[in-house]
Amino acid sequence: MELFGARVLVVGATGTLGGLAAYALEERGAHVALAGRNPVRLAALARELRDCPARSFEAYDLDQCSALAPWAERSLDGLDGVLVAVGAAGFGAVQDVSNAAAGHLLTVNALCPMAVLRGAAPVVADKGFLLAVTGSAADPPGEGTADYTASKAALSRWLEALAEELVPRSVAVLDIRSPRLDTGFTERPVTGSPPPLPPGADALEAVRSLVDRIASA
Repeated sequence: MELFGARVLVVGATGTLGGLAAYALEERGAHVALAGRNPVRLAALARELRDCPARSFEAYDLDQCSALAPWAERSLDGLDGVLVAVGAAGFGAVQDVSNAAAGHLLTVNALCPMAVLRGAAPVVADKGFLLAVTGSAADPPGEGTADYTASKAALSRWLEALAEELVPRSVAVLDIRSPRLDTGFTERPVTGSPPPLPPGADALEAVRSLVDRIASA
């Protein structure tokens, strides 16, 4: 799709990946609205991006998540796409991960993005796009990543079903299964400690590739 003049909501804009995506979209001429969990960083980013619309949200409030796209559609006088880059990391053997930690991973990694895109589906323009970053959810789970991988895989399969529902409107549903990136994401787990991991790929290059994929959708 043509990004110049496109109206795009970026959810997770106060994270590394979401912030880079917001800058990259704005550089391509898109009009962005931002949603993030850190109100201070969100306000600073909005100022840097031509005082664009911005709204804070809490991932655990799923109704609030579903309301983000309708808000952006009103704020931007239309909505051509939604990019969701939210997530939490967690590690540990199955018997060592608490139910609370498992629930947190499922909520932030799956239910929150689902709620955002559930609210976006009725208001995004025909031939627009809905995108979520699932990471390498299609890979076999590594040691100590059962709950994390399950949460990401749940979102990935949900996106497959959503894509089928939106075929009549030619809305592209993009599941971005990027490799592990150099964002410090795995260094901030909600539970456990990460296993030895290879160096992450360059996040800026990954975002540029992501934006190119949107443009070719």
